[in-house]
Amino acid sequence: MPDPSVVLFAVSTVVIFALLVAAAAAKLARLDGATYPTALMRSAAAFAAVLTLAAAVTCALSSILR
Repeated sequence: MPDPSVVLFAVSTVVIFALLVAAAAAKLARLDGATYPTALMRSAAAFAAVLTLAAAVTCALSSILR
């Protein structure tokens, strides 16, 4: 069983990275001429995609390492 502080650090790192990706997606959408609601929807989709990818990679690695 991993140390809870390591798990908390890993989760917070993934969430911060997802927030950075979402902010970049929103900025790129605005530079492309999208409205604020559209840019927000694109950033939310990017945030969800990063979290989903992180969960899929974690699941795959946990099944391989067992």
